[in-house]
Amino acid sequence: MGRKPKTIKLSEAAKLELELGYKNSTSPQFSRRCFILLLKNKGLKSADVAELLGITDQSVNKWVKRYEALGLEGLKTKPGQGRKAILNKEDDEKHVRAIVEKERQRLKLVKDELEKSCDKEFSLSTLKRFLKTLSADGNEFD
Repeated sequence: MGRKPKTIKLSEAAKLELELGYKNSTSPQFSRRCFILLLKNKGLKSADVAELLGITDQSVNKWVKRYEALGLEGLKTKPGQGRKAILNKEDDEKHVRAIVEKERQRLKLVKDELEKSCDKEFSLSTLKRFLKTLSADGNEFD
């Protein structure tokens, strides 16, 4: 005889909160985590939820435990996760702006000069993405 599957019972308010998180979140990871809890609330086993979503049952159980311990905040991705940026606004913005002003039409030359002066290697698309974030903040180049 196997173990009885762990179920969670959500209040109507918690269920509504998770449904809103599932439907309206801009983060697909957060949305999926909300969906996991909504499925568990319907009485599905962790293995069934895992098979449905293409993940492991350990992952399902981990998100259930995090939700029980921390609530909706526990489903969000913690800051500092993922790859660190090669170019960041605090350290490199002024330097990048100065070089771009000098070589406005030739980003390849900007990239080469930045790599030498910053002692960092990066692709041209990384530089373009960084410039795009600078201009998205309302700090257009003059």
